[in-house]
Amino acid sequence: MSDRTFIIPEFGPLAGMRIIDSGSLIAMPFAATVLADFGAEVIHIERPGVGDTLRLMAPFATVNGKKVSTAWAQDARNKLSMTLELNLKHEEVKEIFYGLLREADVFMENMVWLEKLGIYDEELLKVNPRLVIVHVSGLGHKEFGGVPSVCNRASYDMIGQAFSGWLYLQGDPDRDPAVSKPYTNDFVSAYAVLFGMLAAYVNVQKTGKGQVVDVAQFEAMAQYMCGTYATYTMAGKITERSGNASPAFQPYNIFKSKDGFLVALGAFGPGVYKRFIQGAGFDLDYFNYNDCSSGIEAVASPKGRELNRKVIEWCASLTAAEIERKMEEARVPCAMLNTAKSAFENEHFKSRNDWITYEDQTVETEITAFGIAPKMSETPGKVWRGAPKLGQDTENILKTILGYDDAKISSLREKGLI
Repeated sequence: MSDRTFIIPEFGPLAGMRIIDSGSLIAMPFAATVLADFGAEVIHIERPGVGDTLRLMAPFATVNGKKVSTAWAQDARNKLSMTLELNLKHEEVKEIFYGLLREADVFMENMVWLEKLGIYDEELLKVNPRLVIVHVSGLGHKEFGGVPSVCNRASYDMIGQAFSGWLYLQGDPDRDPAVSKPYTNDFVSAYAVLFGMLAAYVNVQKTGKGQVVDVAQFEAMAQYMCGTYATYTMAGKITERSGNASPAFQPYNIFKSKDGFLVALGAFGPGVYKRFIQGAGFDLDYFNYNDCSSGIEAVASPKGRELNRKVIEWCASLTAAEIERKMEEARVPCAMLNTAKSAFENEHFKSRNDWITYEDQTVETEITAFGIAPKMSETPGKVWRGAPKLGQDTENILKTILGYDDAKISSLREKGLI
């Protein structure tokens, strides 16, 4: 680690990195949580008396008479919570904020009205020329291009899905599109944040020069559209909703088992198709790949439709566990659709240590939540503490990092700035 004084324990590949983040709800704060899971010290700035909106997101769990958002308990762990009225018109706030940035590597935010708050990239880079600044918004910051009024629009996960074109493709063709859950665009955007921030951070190590990273939710989602745009620009075709089934090959759908469970089963390409047909005990000469699964015309042909009926009947004759076992033996991709309950009870999840316990700071008791991903052999991540109470670490941060004394902290509290 560097010669800076850190509050959190040392662990993981990102030990020695300090992140200052400000904002709420899901994309940017979740990206910060992933960094915290792997050893970065994350100071999450929240408004005094208000906090991150994620704290108010249902569903809630009540333990020992105390209520906490389950999303907050899962996704705010490992962070330090600092309450600060982040408006730089207050000189005391500017002193605190700039002081933290001098001791930080990254500032991440998904707030609005930065100019009204007196936060300007050029000033932050003067305070710390090595700083990486990451902005997260629905439609991007105008400094990186775009129609200014569109950049200024408010956004949510659903809006990013809609504007990117992703939402248009979700669901069955004879129904309105279905929003991809839960908060797909936010979590996709979080990983765009992680890549952009870490790429900029690596560049700082090489050049000593910080920079600004602009993550727009709609662009993060658009990157996941595979050949959709190229299909239009190169072939002049607008891709339409096709539901769960693939129109160009089979089997590739969700099927119902004998015991009433849903099973996802797919076979793409002649090799996997052959293994499926043999694994299911069908006649490969009759249901050959060219006639049944080699393209849209083959799938829609009488023999292709016959195969689809056979697959539906075959799945309905077996339990979900039997389907999974037969496809496992045949090396064909297949999985039952897990609920939270069945995933939690699944031996594969358990054997990979995907369920961990840690003490949630709000309800002050151990909870069980999803663990660390990805796995790392030499510098694994960990959870050293659960999600914090609002402002739980404010005093410690001010004393340890900025050297404030009790009197100065008391004055800030009386003014409602922390």
